[in-house]
Amino acid sequence: MRDLAFVGFLMAFLAMGLKRPFIFVLAYAYIDIVAPQRLSYWMLNAVPVSLIVFALAFLGWLLVDDKRDTRLSFRQAVMAMLLVYCAYTTSVADFPIDAQGKWDWVWKALVFAIFLPLTLRTKLRIEALALMMVLCASSIIITGGIKTVASGGGGYGVMRLLVDDNSGLYEGSIISTVAICIIPLILWLARHGTVFPSDWRVKLFAYALVGACLLIPIGTQARTGLVCIAVMAMLALRFVKYRFVYAGLAAMLAVMAIPLLPQAYTDRMATIGSYQSDQSASTRVAVWAWTWEYVQSNPLGGGFEAYLQNKVKFDTVEATSDGTRTQIERQQVVDEGRAYHSSYFEMLGEQGFAGLLMWLIIHAGGIWRMEMVQRMYRRRNRAEEQWVAPLALALQNGQIIYMIGSLFVGIAFQPFIYMLIALQIGLDTYLSRRRKEAAGQPTMGQKSPSLLA
Repeated sequence: MRDLAFVGFLMAFLAMGLKRPFIFVLAYAYIDIVAPQRLSYWMLNAVPVSLIVFALAFLGWLLVDDKRDTRLSFRQAVMAMLLVYCAYTTSVADFPIDAQGKWDWVWKALVFAIFLPLTLRTKLRIEALALMMVLCASSIIITGGIKTVASGGGGYGVMRLLVDDNSGLYEGSIISTVAICIIPLILWLARHGTVFPSDWRVKLFAYALVGACLLIPIGTQARTGLVCIAVMAMLALRFVKYRFVYAGLAAMLAVMAIPLLPQAYTDRMATIGSYQSDQSASTRVAVWAWTWEYVQSNPLGGGFEAYLQNKVKFDTVEATSDGTRTQIERQQVVDEGRAYHSSYFEMLGEQGFAGLLMWLIIHAGGIWRMEMVQRMYRRRNRAEEQWVAPLALALQNGQIIYMIGSLFVGIAFQPFIYMLIALQIGLDTYLSRRRKEAAGQPTMGQKSPSLLA
């Protein structure tokens, strides 16, 4: 019955795309984020759903969309370069079979991110994609929030979110990072959304969803999530009128929340500042050191999954006290084949210095462009443009949170963040086109497209 429900929902979704082909794009975003084929027992697993829907989305754009004045942005070009470069490193990878497994989904994420901005030609399309991303992620986040409230969560690496699969957005550290980075987008939709106009019901759902997002790091006990919450709180200081009052209230709420948190969570968070006593954190530091040494002799990287060859040795240090004296205990640990647990070192180890540079340009370019957009439109008083600066700021803050969170989790090619980048590019190119129209400049004979055509 569950398979029939998933198939029926997807078929109805795709049927709407026959009338409005842009809905195929939204359907692909749903498949990429929620991965219903992983929730299905067998029906959706029997066919390449994501490939079929992407083909429909591309054909819909090719046959129906107005493509006059269509052009690639600089960041799309860099993503295309990264795609070609990753194809090369995969062909010469240290572990070709394992590398091929990761390449099979990485190329789809990059191709879709390059293609997606071409379809975002109206405000409604931009909003629809933002809404789809939030709703799809919320299907996972709400489940985790309910489990956290009901039982305190499952703990690090064992909390099950819809499926018994600790990978992708269903992995604790990844969903914790994504849950916090979409909070600014949730709040933007609650205030400026038009698909679901802002009223008390929309705001109530948005605030409840923000609460669920904040619960995810608690339920998963992912330290990355706590770091992301701190970053989000600091970013909010930028436009707060009474900063000291805001900081004081935030600190007071944090202190008041501590007694309500599960003991296992507070114990795990306490290890953030003492990595030498925590084997997981010590392993990460050792792997990062190994990666840096590896690229000295392999500057182009080792291809996907190059970490499988690492072998690290490190000492854990723990202080125990009986009240009168403190004893230092050292234990040597040897480990091998440990993942990078950092997007920066993931890029460095797998794609070398060139790949890391391209990846940084893509993300730094997004932060810079959203800063330029929000500064430009913050000064404007036109009622129809009041949504622009808040959206640019929400996308910028979400990306900054991701960039900090990715210091501690390997999500360099996570499809969700590439959709966020595509959303930034789509917004930027849409506004550029509107400015040309307002200035009376020709846009290659462009006519006004239907919002969801």
